[in-house]
Formats: sequence, structure tokens, C-alpha cells
Amino acid sequence: MWWRLRRPATRGVKLVLRDGDGRVLFVRHTYGDREGWELPGGGLHRGEAPQDGARREGREELGLDLAWQGLGLLTGGGWGKVTTLHGFTALAAPGATVRIDRGELAEACWAPPGDPPRPLGRDAPAVLALLPRG
Repeated sequence: MWWRLRRPATRGVKLVLRDGDGRVLFVRHTYGDREGWELPGGGLHRGEAPQDGARREGREELGLDLAWQGLGLLTGGGWGKVTTLHGFTALAAPGATVRIDRGELAEACWAPPGDPPRPLGRDAPAVLALLPRG
């Protein structure tokens, strides 16, 4: 009830990890919507810069330390709160090994951004729309 009355604001990052074939890494979380395929990411710590949060989430969830490039900003609602998401993208080096954190991620798969696995989670379509066309 408190969430609905206060409508707290949260901040997070979503990561679009691409491979050399133009595919994107999609994940299923071990919490929340466990059926929907989403993009890796998570909440920002208090005072944490979005770029630093992207790098931390990439290390924690994917086992990769990459230089994430900003895609843009999204604001949405749901679950009784307002969330600002910072989208980031990076290219996985050839031969890079993604090591997902089994505590947070149940599964991961590579798919073209225009043909993602189904069902797609709530945030993924809006973040993918930030990718440059072409």
C-alpha cells in the first residue's frame, strides 16, 4: 500500500549486449516475471552514476567488464513506482564468455533484436527501440 501512496522513484540500467552477428543477449530472471525474456540490468545504488551502474551490472550478471555506451533514457511506471531506466550497449569481443549469475538469471540466449525470444518482458521493447537503425 505504501508503494501505491508514495509512488517512489527508482533508477536503473538495462544492457544491450551485442555479438558480431548482430544478435542481442536476452535473459530470464530468477525473480519478478520469471517467464518473460528481458535485457540484463538492475537498479542503481544511491549516488551511483548510470555509467558506473552499467559496468557493475555487466560484471555481476554477465561476468564481463565492458565499456558500455549510452543509448538513452526511458521513464516508466508500474509496480506502484516510477522508474527511470538508462539504456546502454556494448559489443562482446569475439570468443568472450558470458558467465551469468545463477542467483539472478535463470537462463540466457542470443537472438536478433527484431526476432527476440517470447514472451518478451515489459522493458525490453522500449530499450531495443533505442538501438540505432541500420
